[in-house]
Amino acid sequence: MSDAADNLWFVWRSGPMPAALNMAWDEALLEFAPLIGRPILRFYGWTEPAATFGYFQRYVSVEQMVSLRPLIRRPTGGGIVPHDRDWTYSMSIPKGHPWYNVAARPAYARIHQWLHSAFQLLGLHTRLANADTEGHGRCFAGAVRSDIMFGERKIAGAALRRTRGGFLAQGSVQPPACAPPRSEWEAAVELVGNRLLRIVWESWAPDDDLSRQACELCEQKYSQASYNRAR
Repeated sequence: MSDAADNLWFVWRSGPMPAALNMAWDEALLEFAPLIGRPILRFYGWTEPAATFGYFQRYVSVEQMVSLRPLIRRPTGGGIVPHDRDWTYSMSIPKGHPWYNVAARPAYARIHQWLHSAFQLLGLHTRLANADTEGHGRCFAGAVRSDIMFGERKIAGAALRRTRGGFLAQGSVQPPACAPPRSEWEAAVELVGNRLLRIVWESWAPDDDLSRQACELCEQKYSQASYNRAR
């Protein structure tokens, strides 16, 4: 990063939420990214087993491939992601920040190199996939280049979206049984961000306007069958 101000990031541990509200919050953070003015790394969980699927996937195909409910369409692309035991995060980055201009594939690789380094710090010997394998619409059934692998198993993937105002990455980690507690992984992600990427972290919480927008998106969009079944 070329400017010290670009190194300033917010971190938000939003805690567990219902599936529709989680997707609403990520869209709200993308929408408000220009007003927030800094990247936000959000760590979050789930109050219910659920599955999310890519914006461009067909609902009728998705419902035949996964038994988890509810099924919620993400604001990003990609395949089906089960959220019963995973660790999830998102990154929202405003236009004007250097990371906004990074093309999709290098951005994907950069994020996963970051997470891979965090796993290495914790003694978990992961690697980045060097080729694509077929997943038939399920995110964790196959791998794309730069996904995080543990042995022959994919344990981390992400989906991206870029708008005129910002960039959103939504990621999921399906930790192996030998993984450390989630809190240690989150701390390692922050530490690697600071050491290798020179990120300076500041805790963050949403204001009332952003909270209202997230609630409206949840009620009027992500909780609605008309949206989730639209394709």
